[in-house]
Order: sequence, then C-alpha cells, then structure tokens
Amino acid sequence: MYKAYEKYLSTLHNSAKYRRLGQFRQESNTGLLDFSTNDYLNLSHHKDIIKAGEIAAQRYGIGSTGSRLLSGNCKLFEEFESAIAKDKKTDSSLIFNSGFQANISTLACILDDKILNEKPLVFFDKLNHSSLYQAVFLSKAELKRYHHNDINHLELLLREYQNDTRLKFIVTETVFGMDGDIAPLEEIAALTKKFNAFLYLDEAHATGVFGLNGYGLATGVELQDIPHIIMGTFSKAIGVSGGYIACNNIMRDFIINKATGFIYSTAASPALVGAAFKAWELVKSLDKERKTLQNLGNTLRKMLKGHGFNIGRSQTHIIPIILNEEDKCLKTQKALFQEGIVVSCIRPPTVPPGTSRLRIALTHKHTNQDLNRLVETLSRVLKS
Repeated sequence: MYKAYEKYLSTLHNSAKYRRLGQFRQESNTGLLDFSTNDYLNLSHHKDIIKAGEIAAQRYGIGSTGSRLLSGNCKLFEEFESAIAKDKKTDSSLIFNSGFQANISTLACILDDKILNEKPLVFFDKLNHSSLYQAVFLSKAELKRYHHNDINHLELLLREYQNDTRLKFIVTETVFGMDGDIAPLEEIAALTKKFNAFLYLDEAHATGVFGLNGYGLATGVELQDIPHIIMGTFSKAIGVSGGYIACNNIMRDFIINKATGFIYSTAASPALVGAAFKAWELVKSLDKERKTLQNLGNTLRKMLKGHGFNIGRSQTHIIPIILNEEDKCLKTQKALFQEGIVVSCIRPPTVPPGTSRLRIALTHKHTNQDLNRLVETLSRVLKS
C-alpha cells in the first residue's frame, strides 16, 4: 500500500528535492542573524498585539467552535472586515484562516464554469504563487500564462482572444514573494478595463509594506470601474496568521455562499483575529519602519550587485541570490547557518528549474552591519 509513496520520496531524495521541516524557531535571541522570516515589520512579538489577542480570547474563547455560517461568527470578525474594506477602498471584505485558503477558495469558486455557464479564460503571470495555480487547476478554467511581469505579452494574449466571448480574468501578485519585484499595476489595470476583464490581485507580500498607509499597492491604483478582488494575508508583515479578500458586496455574498474552503472550515481563532486586527490598526503608524525597510533593500541590492551576485529584478525587501544549481544552493545555505546566518533555500518547483536561490527577506530591524556581515560571509563561503 505504501510503496508508491515510498518510491516518490526516494525519487525526491535522489534528485535533491526532498523537503524537511525548517529550523526550530527560537524562544529567545540566540545570536543567529535571521534573513528567513516574513515578519517584515517585526510585529509578531509586539506586546500590544499579543495583548489584543489575549483580550479577544478572554472575550470570545480561544476557539471559534464552528464555521462562520454556524456558531463561529462574532462581532470582532465583522468589525475587522469593515476596517479592511475601508482601508482597501472596497465595499466589503472577508477573513479566511490563511492566505492559501483565501486564494484557492475564492479564485476557484469565481472561475466555476457551472456558475459562468462556460469555462473562463485566465490570463496568469507565470511566477504566481502555488495557491493561485491550484485554484485555477481546481476550477478547470482555461489557463493562459504570460511571461513574468511582461505587459506586452499579456496584451498580445488578450488581443488574441479579444473576440472570444468567454469571461476573462487577469491574475497576478503585486509583490512577488520569491523574486521581490513589483507587477506593473497601472498598465495591468488599464488592460483589464480595455478588454473588459476581471482583475484578481494577490497582495500577500505587499500588505503592511506598500501603498497608502501600508495597505497594499492596490490602494494606489484606480479600480472603481474594474471588476476586481484583492487578496492579502495577516501572516507576513502583519505578524500574525490568516488571510482576507476585499471586494464588492455582491462578490462577498457569492463567496460566502459558494467557497467551500470558507463554508466548511471552522472560523479562525478569535485570539488570532483580535491580534491581527490590532496589528492592522498599527500598520498605518509605521511609515518610518517601511521607509527603513526599503532603504535597507536598496542598500543590500547595491552591495550584492557590486559583488557580482545575480539578484534578478528585485525591487523590494525580498532579494533572491540566484545560484542556479540546487546542490550549490543547499550547501551554501548550510555553510551560512554554520556561520550563524539563517537564509531560505528556494528550489523547483517553487521556482523555475535552473533558478534555485537563497531568498533574503529583510525586516526593518536589520542594520547595515547585518548586511555587511551577510555579504562578506556569503562571498567567503562561495569562494571556499
């Protein structure tokens, strides 16, 4: 019974693609220099956020006890959703247990051909997150991938299918989590309107870090005349866990009634929602931290380029160091850890074959001294 699974694992071992759980999170400062965390604003240990979680747990309980459609709804959820909608400039929003759940549940259900009476066309950035791919696969919509952040290729595909009467959807991340570059949102929005399409934006890595008051890049683009849904998470810069979608009232009601991942899941813990709500409110006061974070990104990119490293097209606090070979990437990650530096090693299928990389994720508490240590140690390790 287990032989097929054992064979699969053996294949992964032999091809250096076998995955293991990451290093244990430390309870206190151990002296390790960590460039692996998505806690970009260092909010995961913020005392006011932790306190808000405790208060919510005392008021509503640690568990939600059921789905939002049954026993799991509470006033806290709807207050938070109203705040998200206001800050994202939409009519309403809906909270999910995770960003992955938000994407796969929402996108799959709005692409459902039984609802639309035909299979829709999905124009899709090649480097989109796995959760977005899985949603399209689940829906069985027709997938048309365009070259990463290539607005000309996207327009070419849209023109090719402009006489096709099927509904058209454009799906992209705003900040790409493995490459650290930014989608050309103004141009994408213009094409969405021109070709009468629906726009789905994943703001997971932009939430908290970019846009008006830190509420995402979509806040800087005029979307009022474009059918759209914006997704984001509480698990990265917000420092907690969970996800959300922001949309109009019709789409919220539809998702509540159609998205199986929402309907059949126990609602998120009130403690987590309370903590995320507090973090969300704090984000608007963190302009200085956001500026520091971007300055650190600018500095590190310049340093890495100066040492001849391939950092792709990074524009943000997420910086890949592309080493191409999986084995080289793994060995370098291990060597850096032995020097007290923690980085992520990203390999296919998360990234395209031949582009294995170390993923450097900065937080606003990193210092120029930390950046110097990273670059000097990396240069030495790769020469040895």
